[in-house]
Amino acid sequence: MVDLTEIRQLIEEALPGAHVEVVDQHGGDHLAATVIAPQFAGLSRIDQHKLVYAAVRRRLDDGSIHALALTTRASEGS
Repeated sequence: MVDLTEIRQLIEEALPGAHVEVVDQHGGDHLAATVIAPQFAGLSRIDQHKLVYAAVRRRLDDGSIHALALTTRASEGS
């Protein structure tokens, strides 16, 4: 089972100022994350998701995360 706090911290480190919520959806390796970040301003949803996936890449690569459902948007005023 992956540490949800670690995943949240990895995303926050990659996207300073982001608001991040991570929840376990099934069995510890199927997660859902909501990320609201100023870095997303002007980016497509695909590019927003790429930034989040890059932040947690090592946990995807080592199998700790099998699935990650994302909801992303730019911070207000971004």
